[in-house]
Amino acid sequence: MMTTFEGRAFDADGHYYEPHDAFTRHLEHRFADRSLHVIPGQDGLGRLYFGDKKIGMMRVTQTDYTGTPGSRREFFQGLVDDGGWRQTDVINAHDHPPMMQKAARLALMDEQGIEATLLFPSVAVAVEHEMHDDPEAMLAGLRAFNRWLEEDWGFGADQRIYAAPMISLIDPTEAVLELRRVIDLGARLVHVRRGPWYGQSPASPSLDGFWGLCQEAGIPVAFHVGDAGYREMWATAWGEDPRTPIQHASAFGTYLADTAAPDTFANLIFNNLFERFPRLSILSIENGSYWVPGLLKKLDKFAALGRAGTGLGGKFTAKGSELFQRHFYVCPFFEEDPLDAAEAIGVDHVLFGSDWPHPEGLAEPLEFADKLVSRLSDNHVDRVMFDNIAELMGHPR
Repeated sequence: MMTTFEGRAFDADGHYYEPHDAFTRHLEHRFADRSLHVIPGQDGLGRLYFGDKKIGMMRVTQTDYTGTPGSRREFFQGLVDDGGWRQTDVINAHDHPPMMQKAARLALMDEQGIEATLLFPSVAVAVEHEMHDDPEAMLAGLRAFNRWLEEDWGFGADQRIYAAPMISLIDPTEAVLELRRVIDLGARLVHVRRGPWYGQSPASPSLDGFWGLCQEAGIPVAFHVGDAGYREMWATAWGEDPRTPIQHASAFGTYLADTAAPDTFANLIFNNLFERFPRLSILSIENGSYWVPGLLKKLDKFAALGRAGTGLGGKFTAKGSELFQRHFYVCPFFEEDPLDAAEAIGVDHVLFGSDWPHPEGLAEPLEFADKLVSRLSDNHVDRVMFDNIAELMGHPR
């Protein structure tokens, strides 16, 4: 390990790889032929299907075919340009217990110096959009997934691994029911897909029951990178292929998909979500932070331009940049300068995230601190590496 950091560390961007039965182990039988499942090919690699339709964003499930942790680090740092976003040093996650089994992961966290971690999906964040054509089956699949998640990883009772249940906003009533169910099981955060909800804003007053329950329970809502539907909704209008696997997406299609995070956050702000729910906390995970300074400027500029208009939550009269700085917590990519984010939103709203065990992340999570220790006070380093997310999660300090 290169880092000399020896303080407490709480990783806000950890992952597992899902077994083939993650969506089916607890699936209600009547949805067996309609929900998400894995079909192994002759090459032994699983392909994801929703009913009889192959999921387009992934050629094969990442669990069966991925790169070793950190193997694409130099590519994402811009140090090599070797053919685009592809896997190298390929492995099967089934052969690596810490990627798929809780006991092995806890032992590895001890070795890595990680006290606690938030855990997000590897496969599931990329499939929800393609399941929306059958909302009933999609919701059944997510319910089954959350039951698997609670069974295999837990929601944080051990105060070490805090797995994020997935909540779909496609049906406001069902969103509240599933949210209440996982909160009762001990969930300390939830994950919501970025982007519009098929004619509805995530800040629509029709979803106030969901947001109100999040505020009442005091749990943050995480928006992690994944398929926000932008390739299908916007790329098609530009003549792009809407279902190209991520490794083969064009430069412009990739650009479009990357705008989903700031678009979503601007929508929440401009539609007065935080006027209605002033104690909400939003986590931006694995969306990077390069866009944050520009978004803050846009929020104030376009608020001024749109004063005569009325959004879903009524007229917007607040200062958008201040709302972002108050309610949002951002996890920069390791290849970015985290101090840029700290300057824009304050060091109290910047989070450490390793993206372990993904190939685009860090093989040694604490190397994230290397860009902090010589440039921030010890107190500020501790805030980024531990205190900020620990306070949000109610983790012992």
